[in-house]
Amino acid sequence: MMTTTAPDVSFYHLERATLESVLPSLLEKTLERGWRAVVQAGSAERLEALDEALWTYKAESFLPHGTTKDGHADAQPIFLTLGGETPNGAGVRFLVDGAEPATYEGFARMIFLFDGNNTDAVAQARAQWKAAKAAGCGVTYWQQNANGRWEKKA
Repeated sequence: MMTTTAPDVSFYHLERATLESVLPSLLEKTLERGWRAVVQAGSAERLEALDEALWTYKAESFLPHGTTKDGHADAQPIFLTLGGETPNGAGVRFLVDGAEPATYEGFARMIFLFDGNNTDAVAQARAQWKAAKAAGCGVTYWQQNANGRWEKKA
C-alpha cells in the first residue's frame, strides 16, 4: 500500500485518554481496512510498553504485531520500531512520544499521537504540524470532547 503522493497526516491530541487506550482502536481500524502499520516510538521503554499493551489491551483479543527481536518483520501486520524502517510495506505510520518521521514519502497516512498535558509534547507537535504542511501533506487535528469522542478541530 506504499504510495508516492504526500500522505494525509493526522494529529491526535491526547488529554482524556492514554496512548495505550487510544492506539489499539486506531490500529484495529487500520487492519480492518486491510492496511499494514508501523508504530514508531520515541523511546525503548515506550516501545516495550506498547508491545505488551497490544497483546493484552482486551481480554478476548490482541493485535498481531512484532518487533525486530521477534523476527519475520516483513510478515508483521503491525511493526513496532524506534527507527524509520518499514519492513512490512506499511501504508500507515503512527508516531508516538515525539518520534520524528525520516520521510513523508511512501505512506498513505501518518498519524501523530501526543500528550496534550505535556507542554513540550504540544510544542513538538506544533513543529511537526508545520513540517508536514511544508512537505505538502494534507493535515488534520483531532481532539477529544468531554464525552471522549474525537472531533476534527482543524
